[in-house]
Amino acid sequence: MLWSLIRILAFVAIVTALTYGAVMLSDMPGQALLTFGGVEIPLSLLELAFVLLALAVLVWIGLKLLGLVMAVLHFLNGDETAISRYFTRNRERRGYQALSEGMMALASGEGHLALAKAAKAERFLDRPELTTILTAQAAEMAGDRKKAEETYKRLLQDDKTRFVGVRGILKQRLADGDTETALKLAEKAFALKPRHAETQDILLQLQAGQGDWKGARETLTAKQRSGHLPKDVHKRRDAILALSEAQEVFAEGATMEAREAAIAANKQSPDLVPAAVLAAQAFIENGKPKNAARLLAKAWAAQPHPDLAAAFARVAPDETPQERLKRFTALTKNQPDHPETRMLLAELNLAAEDFPAARRALGDLAESDPTTRSLTLMAAIERGTGADDAAVRAFLAKAVTAPHGPQWICESCQHIHADWAPTCENCGGLDTLAWKQAPRSPLATPTGAEMLPLIIGTEVHPAEDDAPPAPIDSEVIEAEPEK
Repeated sequence: MLWSLIRILAFVAIVTALTYGAVMLSDMPGQALLTFGGVEIPLSLLELAFVLLALAVLVWIGLKLLGLVMAVLHFLNGDETAISRYFTRNRERRGYQALSEGMMALASGEGHLALAKAAKAERFLDRPELTTILTAQAAEMAGDRKKAEETYKRLLQDDKTRFVGVRGILKQRLADGDTETALKLAEKAFALKPRHAETQDILLQLQAGQGDWKGARETLTAKQRSGHLPKDVHKRRDAILALSEAQEVFAEGATMEAREAAIAANKQSPDLVPAAVLAAQAFIENGKPKNAARLLAKAWAAQPHPDLAAAFARVAPDETPQERLKRFTALTKNQPDHPETRMLLAELNLAAEDFPAARRALGDLAESDPTTRSLTLMAAIERGTGADDAAVRAFLAKAVTAPHGPQWICESCQHIHADWAPTCENCGGLDTLAWKQAPRSPLATPTGAEMLPLIIGTEVHPAEDDAPPAPIDSEVIEAEPEK
């Protein structure tokens, strides 16, 4: 509708300009004298303009007739296709011009114009692999989903354009959220072009999203062989897929197969925390606690994590707090200055009721890197050493709005996950979860200092009032269980 209005307005503007120009020429003084064969013909400026225009048209017609005459002469000399080639060349020229204009319109975002040019090119050219593709893409840009799908289905009939047709319908199904059909189309596209990087990525994401870990590992291997994935990245992501496959085997209760799969996943990527935890569980169930302890200590050296500490505790679940503190030395001697190591030692000493040692282990972490966990530990230490309730509540007040600490966060969409997963539950990205601090919200929130009066009330000095402070629930500041 808009394009038709623009063309009408352009036509009116051109006619108006030509009319105005003709009136101006007719009103201008002076004339031209045309001499031909001794005959003089006086012409006004307007008449001269029409003569020149007619002459240009005659020259153009003459060139066309000359080309046709040459084609006829070639035909008479035995070239049976000379005349047909003459007319075909003209059609191809117009067709390729329309095709070029359609591609330019497509690149500039003019979907309706590109669709019109594609229809014109289709009339003049016998090149469906070009014109049909342009029509499909132009229809998509113009928002005509039905026409785009019909055009993509036409592309399926030709071997040369089948991949483009499958890919086009695949993208439509993905946009519709029909992942089941999209997976089948992605498998078909992958079979047609196994080295196509975009198809590999789509197929891999769909397979991982539907839990087809075996198929995803095959696709990942094909991606690495085609040169679209570095070896180290392939090794890590294959370990993630193997870990996911092992977790399913654990859930199904296939014990021996589960153990082997978990240990294999850990060997592929020793620094992958969930793989180390699952492999340690496999060793424990297989009656090899020492192997589990060595594996977890190695993983802790690569990246301290509370899940590793919890798994290390499961190696000997019935030990006393003092025995656990001694056994955990194999873990805590690695990266002793890491915040996770310091908080773990503080927790272990709290469980053993050695509060001075817990304070030494935590050090200045509550001030230099205050998190909900470190501040809560500090509150428990203060309570254990006999500090007054106001001091304990002060640390708890700060813990209310302190950063949570490292969490499983998707590096693509920043979505926070309660537990590790091979794919992001929000954006579906594979191997995008990282254990790191969540970004702080730009919105203003009350700080611990601002909330302190609300939690502990107005401070009362003993000299002014001998009444004891209000008691607090001891469970609030109870130390967290060992990880």
